[in-house]
Amino acid sequence: MQQEINATGRKCYVETTIDVMGGKWKPMILHALLIHGPLRFGELNRWVPQATQRILTLQLRELEADGVIHREVYKQIPPKVEYSLTPFGRTLEPILVLMRQWGERYEERVEMIRMHSHNTRERNHGIERS
Repeated sequence: MQQEINATGRKCYVETTIDVMGGKWKPMILHALLIHGPLRFGELNRWVPQATQRILTLQLRELEADGVIHREVYKQIPPKVEYSLTPFGRTLEPILVLMRQWGERYEERVEMIRMHSHNTRERNHGIERS
């Protein structure tokens, strides 16, 4: 996809948004923090189990550098670190909610297509359903 440049010579704002929250794991991290509030690393790892610890750490660092999440280190033994959305990060809520809703509709649509395809194959092969 070619980068869109506006009249001022800046890149498209959609691209900027994707730079901050795009990728496979950042939306999942942000969604977990939005739904569950502050989470420790292990808790985030349970909500995003497919991400390796290394990738999760890198993604959290990038989100923190972008000002979207806050990393709170508690001075105690053992050390405790919690991640939470910043007020600026909370502005992503409408985007995350729409992504979840779109995903739900997509899954429903795919399921309906699969069911329709399965029923059509059964009819074409003379299989009667009880």
